[in-house]
Order: sequence, then structure tokens, then C-alpha cells
Amino acid sequence: MRQPGADHPITILPHPGRIRIRLAGTLLAETDAALMLTEANYPPVVYVPRADARWAHFTPTARRTHCPYKGDASYFSLTTPDASRADAVWSYEAPYPAVAAIAGHLAFYTDKIDPIELA
Repeated sequence: MRQPGADHPITILPHPGRIRIRLAGTLLAETDAALMLTEANYPPVVYVPRADARWAHFTPTARRTHCPYKGDASYFSLTTPDASRADAVWSYEAPYPAVAAIAGHLAFYTDKIDPIELA
């Protein structure tokens, strides 16, 4: 486990507005409680509370990855009437203490969904 620091900063802040996530026009998640995680030089990532997802469109997959700063991630595929995307969503079920705020949240690969609607 590595700690975020000056050489690899990670910040997690509440997003101040509503966020909607869709695939092929179908609403997958909508929330006023999203978090925005910024890590080092990577693009910011929106994390949506699991409670705000429409679970009928999510299927757990066998894929797992490890981040030395955040922990072990599990993945979900998405299916809507008009599209499907494999391993399009990830979640840290038990993230490391430095990023504990993202527990119970989902993140989406932006190239596998419609543009995220930020309000």
C-alpha cells in the first residue's frame, strides 16, 4: 500500500451538482452526492454512490485489478436495450484508508458510456 503525497497526490471532493450517467440514452445512475477524485496527472474521475445506480443494467464480472494507492477494484458490465459494454464500471469495495471516501461508490470508463452530464 502506498500513501498519496506530493509525488502522487489524490484529492476527493464532493461534486456540487447533479450527475447523470447514461449508456445509449438509458439512465444508469443519477445523483446529487457524487465525489470527484483527482489523482496525480490522470483526468478526474466521478464516483457515484452505489445506492444511486440502476442495478438492472449492471452485471458483476470476474475482472479484478489492483492500485497501490486505492486497493483492489472489482468490475461490472453494462447492458441496456440498445448497447452493452464489458467491464465498463469499477468499484473499490474496501479501499485503503487514504481514499476511504470512495467505498460504496462506482466509477465509469468515460469511453464506454455516453458523456457524463454534470450540472
